[in-house]
Amino acid sequence: MAERRYNDKEIAAIFRAATELPPVAERAEVPRDEGLTLADLQAIGREVGIPAEAVAQAAQALDARPGAASRTFLGLPIGVSRTVDLNRRLTDEEWERLVVQLREVFNARGRTRSDGSLRQWTNGNLQVLLEPTDTGHRLRFGTVHGAARASIGAGIFVLGITATVAMASALGGYFGEALPGMALPFFAGVAMIVSGAVRLPRWARLRKRQMEALAAKVVVPPGSSTPPAALPPE
Repeated sequence: MAERRYNDKEIAAIFRAATELPPVAERAEVPRDEGLTLADLQAIGREVGIPAEAVAQAAQALDARPGAASRTFLGLPIGVSRTVDLNRRLTDEEWERLVVQLREVFNARGRTRSDGSLRQWTNGNLQVLLEPTDTGHRLRFGTVHGAARASIGAGIFVLGITATVAMASALGGYFGEALPGMALPFFAGVAMIVSGAVRLPRWARLRKRQMEALAAKVVVPPGSSTPPAALPPE
């Protein structure tokens, strides 16, 4: 397998992180046969007094960029998820500290469970999974706004019933008489849809920020000189 090579922007991000300066805000994708290898970066770092370990840790944080995904319902962000490959094994102590942080961030006690090398923390629709990989562990965050989904679904159901009644009354020739009785369920259905929809964008943004912050704290080993900010933003 070809050795990992870093482009100019990645190189800048690694050296900035290794010297505890703010990282660059973007990362460009280039073919693997272009740029510099980790050994090249460590050699450059030694020339300017940056420890090889700091460069390696910064590169590790750069490669551990979380993958983002969103579940949508009628075009609305009903679910949010994040996946980050740590490229190392999380210790028992680190997992316990992460559970404490999860409880603080989400203001929920939740439940922990272990199944062999798999670990998880769940609280309703919110779950955090620690999964083994060839290179260590992968951390997977995921959540769904169940209340908003239920509200929107109920509103669509009520509107569907209202539409069915309207069609039946129109075919029966008494649509005018039935119209006042259909007004209440119609507006109730619309209200339920709006109530569920308006809360989703803000909720999704908040959950994304929370997951990003938690991932940034875990991706770099304890005691490392590399700051959590080395995790690249999207």
